[in-house]
Amino acid sequence: MGARVVVCQVLQRTVRNATSSIFSPLPFGRCLLQPLCSQCRLFCSSSSTPLSSPDSHKAAPVWRKPVTELSLRTLAEMGFTDTQAEQVYDSVSKASGKGAAKHPLPCLSALLALGLNPSSVLKLLEKCPELYSIMESQFQQRIGNLRKLGLVEGSLQRVVAHYPQILTVPVKTIKSVVVVLREKCLFTVQQVTDILRESPTIVQEDLSQLEYKFQYVYFRMGIKQAEMVKSRLFHFTLDELCCRHSFLERRGLYQTPDKKGQTAIINPKLDRVLNLDQDTFLTHVANASAEEYDVFQRLMAREWQKEEKQRGNIEADSDDEEEEEDEEEAETAGKSAYRKKRQK
Repeated sequence: MGARVVVCQVLQRTVRNATSSIFSPLPFGRCLLQPLCSQCRLFCSSSSTPLSSPDSHKAAPVWRKPVTELSLRTLAEMGFTDTQAEQVYDSVSKASGKGAAKHPLPCLSALLALGLNPSSVLKLLEKCPELYSIMESQFQQRIGNLRKLGLVEGSLQRVVAHYPQILTVPVKTIKSVVVVLREKCLFTVQQVTDILRESPTIVQEDLSQLEYKFQYVYFRMGIKQAEMVKSRLFHFTLDELCCRHSFLERRGLYQTPDKKGQTAIINPKLDRVLNLDQDTFLTHVANASAEEYDVFQRLMAREWQKEEKQRGNIEADSDDEEEEEDEEEAETAGKSAYRKKRQK
C-alpha cells in the first residue's frame, strides 16, 4: 500500500507540472518549427499576436494583367496557326504605319465572336484593314443593328464575309438608308432585309442617287418593288442600268408602260436586263453586236457629260441670282434705314 501511495503522488505531481508548463509562456520566443495548427501556436510564440483564422493560410488569388498588346502568342491562343498569326501580325504592323490599326485585339475578338473562323477573319482583314481602327463598342452596336434589321445568324456572317466594309459604316448612316427604302421607295421590312443581304454596298450609296434609281426603274421601266428585289437592282450602278435600258429602248425592244401598266410589246424582265453578262445580253436580249453597244456607250457618256454641265450651269446661275437678290435686299434695307435717320 505504501508503495502505491508514493507512485500515485509522483504521477499527480508530474501531471500538474506538465499541465502548468503547457499553459505557461515559454521563455524561448519563437520556435524553429512552423506550427501545424492555431492551437499549437501556444508552444511557439510568447508574443500577444492574435490567432489567425484557418482561411488566412489559403493561397491568395493570382492577379493576371489583361492582354492588351498584340503578339504571336496571343494570336495563337485565339486559334490562329503560326502562319496565320504571322500574316495578321504583319498586316497590323502595316496598318499601324498608316495610322489605321488602333484597336487590333478588339477587332479580332469581335470577328471571332461573330462566329467566323481564323481563316475567314484573315481574309476579311486583307479586304478591309480599316476594321482595325474600330472600337469594340462600335462593333457591338453595328452588329446589333444589323441583327435588328433582320440579318440573322448565317446571313449576317455571309454579308460580313462578302462585304466587310459594312462594319465600318456608322449605325446612323445605315438607318438613313433604311428610311429612304421604307418611306420613299415603299419597300416592306422583309424586302429591306433582302436588299441588305443581297446588295450590302447600298449602305454607302448616295441617298439622292438611291432614290433616283428607284424612281427610274419604277416610272420609266414600270417595275414593281418585288421584281426589283428579286433582280438585285441595287447591286448595279445607275450608269449600268440606264445604259442597258436606253439601248433596248432605242432599238425598240423596251417600252415605258402607260398609266394602266400596258405596253405594245413584251418587255424583257429586269433580271435579263441586268444579271446577264454583256455577251449574253447582246446576243439574246438586245440582238446587237459588241461594236454597236460600244459606240452607244460612248454616245451616252457624252450625253451625260452635257447634262451634268447644264446642271452645273443652272446651279451656278441660281446661286448668282440668290447672291444678287441678297445684295438688293441689303441695299434696300440700307436705304430705308438711311431715310429713317434723315426723317429723325
